[in-house]
Amino acid sequence: MKFKTILFFLALTLFICACSTLQNTKTGNSLSNAIWELEYISGSRIAFDGLYPNKKPKITFNTKTNGVSGTSGCNGYSAKYTSNGKTISFGHPGPTTMMFCEGGGEQTFLKMIEKVDNYSIDSDGKLILNNGEVLIMRFKKSSK
Repeated sequence: MKFKTILFFLALTLFICACSTLQNTKTGNSLSNAIWELEYISGSRIAFDGLYPNKKPKITFNTKTNGVSGTSGCNGYSAKYTSNGKTISFGHPGPTTMMFCEGGGEQTFLKMIEKVDNYSIDSDGKLILNNGEVLIMRFKKSSK
């Protein structure tokens, strides 16, 4: 009887894990295959719309090259990243274009992305970048 009980709980555990994995795949909880648009950033005393008056920063992950690219709200950037499970870290952003930027958001974005050490994708499909348990940035999937 003990063997059947253990076997039942083992099968139940495997079933629950399989369903969870399938659900994550269906909802697209993946860093790649998406352009992520910033909708919140911490660490600034300036209102979000004041930091990014013309366009919001975006980030795209290339999991094959472990690189990210996008815009910082004004100029383009690229960087390397490393990820293991839910831990993630970004290298110093490489070459950027040299346009004049309003609002000061570009420097805030580039400074904050280097502080990130973990991520998650919430139930609404938003990318959450944290430092420890502190929310640093939140992104939504963008259509462009």
